[in-house]
Amino acid sequence: MRVSRLALTDFRNYRSADVAFAPGANLLVGRNGQGKTNMVESLVWIATGSSHRVPTDVALIRAGEERAIVRCTVTNDERSFQLDVELNARGANRAQANGSTVRIRDLPRYLQAVLFSPEDLQLVRADPGGRRRFLDELAVMRAPRLAGVHSDLDRVLKQRNSLLKSARAARIRPDDLTTLDVWDGRLVELGLEVLRTRRALVADLAPHVDAAYRLVAGDEHEARIALVTNVPDTAEAFAALLAERRRDELDRGVSLVGPHRDDLDLQLNGLLARHYASHGESWSLALALRLASAELLRDGSGGDPVMILDDVFAELDAGRRQRLAEAAAGFEQVLITAAVEDDVPDALRHHRIRIDAGVVVDVEAAPAHEETRDG
Repeated sequence: MRVSRLALTDFRNYRSADVAFAPGANLLVGRNGQGKTNMVESLVWIATGSSHRVPTDVALIRAGEERAIVRCTVTNDERSFQLDVELNARGANRAQANGSTVRIRDLPRYLQAVLFSPEDLQLVRADPGGRRRFLDELAVMRAPRLAGVHSDLDRVLKQRNSLLKSARAARIRPDDLTTLDVWDGRLVELGLEVLRTRRALVADLAPHVDAAYRLVAGDEHEARIALVTNVPDTAEAFAALLAERRRDELDRGVSLVGPHRDDLDLQLNGLLARHYASHGESWSLALALRLASAELLRDGSGGDPVMILDDVFAELDAGRRQRLAEAAAGFEQVLITAAVEDDVPDALRHHRIRIDAGVVVDVEAAPAHEETRDG
């Protein structure tokens, strides 16, 4: 899978941009703050339905405008898809594939992309929310129908929490809160589906994470991942636990049991990485999660996802840079952003795109074995 063309209108700092990408490595180079990350962010949005940098889409629309347009051509084997997305400051976003209207949540059927960015350090160090999002986005890329399951679960939790808060304010007794039973049933149904999906995903991902960590870090540390959950395995046990915790939930005004409280434990040599990993180890582990995701998608679909490496080489030492370059070079298409061209190994500098203040100023294919110059 690869993106052959991307056009932006009023997206972030781009008034208008149209750029062709080549197979293999594509290096987007320019000073900090010029729009390199904005460009790849548009593709991440199509692949996941959201930004990896901001919680709302309004920030993606150029200041003073009402909408942003993202158009890209995706080639997968012999098939090509023209994807068009309209992000609206007011009203719903809209999407088309080859001229036909599609749901936003169905876009991952057409474009799979794996992003590694500086924000991924939070996968290791921050709260569980980011790790749940990592699992769920990967699960949706493997099975796009799960986007609807997660959307329904979010709606159930929102309604359930609202009811719990109202009941707490009205001092309703747990036994009298029969209206909660309907939401409990939906939470059990959807929660178990999400839980089983996450468990299967973690089991499939685990060996890839260990292999990717050894590859990137260049040492013999053992990297392990494990799902931590408070959800029982069966519908009967889940329902019984909800009944048991109802008084506690009423006292707190929030749902205390469910997959929305899951976490992904990340371990190095048996120790929790968020407590014991060094900065370099945390970077390597976060990168291993993304490389493992790409390998898993490759195994599942028979094709490569688009690999996006956003401003990561500056944070790596020479050894890790080279090992990452060797791993990334095996994918059908890699998009790299960098402020300093010399931070990126030669093998990933074949097709260079220079960006300045939201304008594509130069596109250049580097001859083989060329001595690269400073960007």
